[in-house]
Amino acid sequence: MSSHVIQALGLTKKYGNFYAVKSLDLTLDEGDVFGFIGPNGAGKTTTMRMLATLLDPTSGEAYICGNSIYEQPREIRRLVGYMPDFFGVYDDMKVIEYLEFFAATYRIPSEKRQNICEKVLDLVDLTFKRDNMANTLSRGQTQRLGLARVLVHDPQVLLLDEPASGLDPRARIKIRELIKRLQAMGKTIMVSSHILPELADICNKIGIIERGELIVNEKVSEVMQRIRQQPMLTIGVAGDLGAAVKLLAAHPLVQQVEERNGLLAVSLVADVADYTELPRVLIEAGFGLTLFQEEEMNLETAFMLLTEGISA
Repeated sequence: MSSHVIQALGLTKKYGNFYAVKSLDLTLDEGDVFGFIGPNGAGKTTTMRMLATLLDPTSGEAYICGNSIYEQPREIRRLVGYMPDFFGVYDDMKVIEYLEFFAATYRIPSEKRQNICEKVLDLVDLTFKRDNMANTLSRGQTQRLGLARVLVHDPQVLLLDEPASGLDPRARIKIRELIKRLQAMGKTIMVSSHILPELADICNKIGIIERGELIVNEKVSEVMQRIRQQPMLTIGVAGDLGAAVKLLAAHPLVQQVEERNGLLAVSLVADVADYTELPRVLIEAGFGLTLFQEEEMNLETAFMLLTEGISA
């Protein structure tokens, strides 16, 4: 039995000879927001469905708040709010009726139902739509209603599958703000996306899944620290770019040089603290220097470096 909020041990789902998820290990604790990144078909939804006890694994084990997905699925469903990437709403229900219907399915007493539903509507900023028909909402409002639906029974764990998929920029920002509010309430959140920037500023842990295998599983701070040990420079030169590439590529501090949009993208060897001789080398070779800066490292840049040669 686990003391972690979520723990997966060798979680595997196989269809014939095809591994949808292969030997996945994962631990999340209270208040963690885990960004689950990977292309479509990588295994994100399959993993979440197994954790939500909606899909039986081929092998492996997982625990939610110490409850086994095999032995205590009923307890897990009380603890988990699972929001699929696409879900339907009922044509003949108002927004408030839709939420009260799901509150009833969670056996929330009738005298408490309306108050709870009003609170979750307020949390997702949909109170102004309470009496509208559910099927008249915009895509972004429908996503927020879906999130309200999985919050009515106050789950400790949220499994959100592509919650910002298909949303316009304003709606995406609202979803991100909502996830931050839920984290502040102590929820443990697993949120998937195939678009990294959606998650970059809300996660404290990140997992990158590729062809069913978790190839990165770390705290965001650890990922950033690891990447920062390998500085990247952007250099602009006046002169023959091809010659500048050859000159820098031969330098012992430089691991790789690429030409990008008329500039040079330079990866240095690991743990270089001082690279001030590189401008001098260029100038002494007759190049004019128009730009020399260390690339600001964000999670998106880290993702590109971490998955180089791995991602399809």
